[in-house]
Amino acid sequence: MSERIEQVRVWLRGLRGRDGGMVTSEYAMGIIAAVGFALLLYEVVTSGQVKAELQAIVKRALSARM
Repeated sequence: MSERIEQVRVWLRGLRGRDGGMVTSEYAMGIIAAVGFALLLYEVVTSGQVKAELQAIVKRALSARM
């Protein structure tokens, strides 16, 4: 039984060292994707039609009776 436990420990140690450096590249890809999405969202929100609609919503909200 202890031999089997030792085999599992060795296997787990191998897994631990196998993906060193993967985390950094995953973070980098996530940041690139987030920046791309932010730029796309900025372009959409600052476009003429969307900007006018957002301003109309804000004006209606500010002029609403309470």
